[in-house]
Amino acid sequence: MKALRTLLDRLPPIPLVPTSRTLVLLALLIPLAVLVAATAPGAWIVAPSAALALLLVAMIDGWLAGSLVTFAYRVPDDVEVGQPATIRVEAEIRRDSDAALPEAAVGFDPRLGEHGAASFTLKPTGEANSFAGEGQAVPLRRGEGRLHDLWLRWPGPLGLAVRQKRASLDAAIRVWPDLSPVRSPVLQSFLRDSQFGLVARRIRGEGTQFEALSEYEPGMDRRRIDWKASARHTSLYARENEAERDNQIIFAFDCGQSMCEPVDGLPRIDRAVSAALMAAYVALKGGDRVSLFGFSDQPQVMTPFVTDTRAFHRLQSAAAQLDYTPREPNFTLALATLTARLKRRSLIVLFSDFSDPTSAELMVESVQRLVRHHLVIFVTMVDTELEDMAMISPDTMGDIAVAVGADSLARQRELVISRLRRLGVNVIEARHDVIGYRLIDLYLETKRAEAIG
Repeated sequence: MKALRTLLDRLPPIPLVPTSRTLVLLALLIPLAVLVAATAPGAWIVAPSAALALLLVAMIDGWLAGSLVTFAYRVPDDVEVGQPATIRVEAEIRRDSDAALPEAAVGFDPRLGEHGAASFTLKPTGEANSFAGEGQAVPLRRGEGRLHDLWLRWPGPLGLAVRQKRASLDAAIRVWPDLSPVRSPVLQSFLRDSQFGLVARRIRGEGTQFEALSEYEPGMDRRRIDWKASARHTSLYARENEAERDNQIIFAFDCGQSMCEPVDGLPRIDRAVSAALMAAYVALKGGDRVSLFGFSDQPQVMTPFVTDTRAFHRLQSAAAQLDYTPREPNFTLALATLTARLKRRSLIVLFSDFSDPTSAELMVESVQRLVRHHLVIFVTMVDTELEDMAMISPDTMGDIAVAVGADSLARQRELVISRLRRLGVNVIEARHDVIGYRLIDLYLETKRAEAIG
């Protein structure tokens, strides 16, 4: 946690600011002045005197608001994208009256929140002249978000004037990928109940890797009989295999323009990263090796293979480095670079999206070369906005044009997905909140079928 405490004794006097109540009362004096001027011109001095008296009362009210002695703020060092970060402000204000509660506002980088500011009320802490309050910032993008300003204001007993203070802040919050799916009780319960357990163990009787010989018993698969060993021992022996481990799993992320578009408030790339990290955690529990690969118009990040859940933080750190690139991705260069770095058959999970036929055609051609040597899973999110536009009930010619265009794009999307499936690519198309679980199911199914190695 970071904290800043500022003593204000050496700072210039804090200004008084009239409230909206004072401005409304001044506005009401205008018709009074007109009425006095029309009925009793000699008494014109009444309205200006009333205005001056109101301003004098407002100044006295602001003076009675009290003085700010010290203040402090605290923000977390780290937070995950899409998860709230709590900002706490504490202030000591010397005041003798029971005026309204003080208010605080913190300004920050837009990546930390939709409006770039958080406002909240400070409440008494129980100590004399001490107030504290908390606000929340919900980060929208990964990276470092800075807090730049803090505003404090506290009103007088009549609410006619407030005293306020603005201070420049020097603090930053590092925004990491969202790991809440990994920590979810659903996934942890699944890992406890699944074949992996909390500690990865060997699974005998399945798979293709030789484990041991055992005497053949009725009911065993006859294809497991090892005839050479049986001949040596003059008795039937069967091979016991174990499920494959040490498979290479690569999660490849398209960081281009289409993946930067938001889905339910967060960019698609962040939704993809959360789903991939959840599946990566399960793969590490299963004894496989995991790597991350990010690209846009050129390759960005490729991590070494991680082999243990204790090194999972390396994947999280690498995922935080995936940048948002408002340019079209270069699938040819990226997937060719990835293929050149892989020395054995691997499972490649590609997170991407497409918005036009040209980029989709380039992607399909690159994936076609990839499936010759590797197993590929293509993951994309359902475009709910496109579906809504296609299903809208048209009232005008513009609505008809939008619906026809959206339906055309949806059909092109279906054609591209069909082509990928014909190439032998496993395609997952689902909402962002379920793609992680769909990916885990498909990974486990592929692992059981021994299709990776």
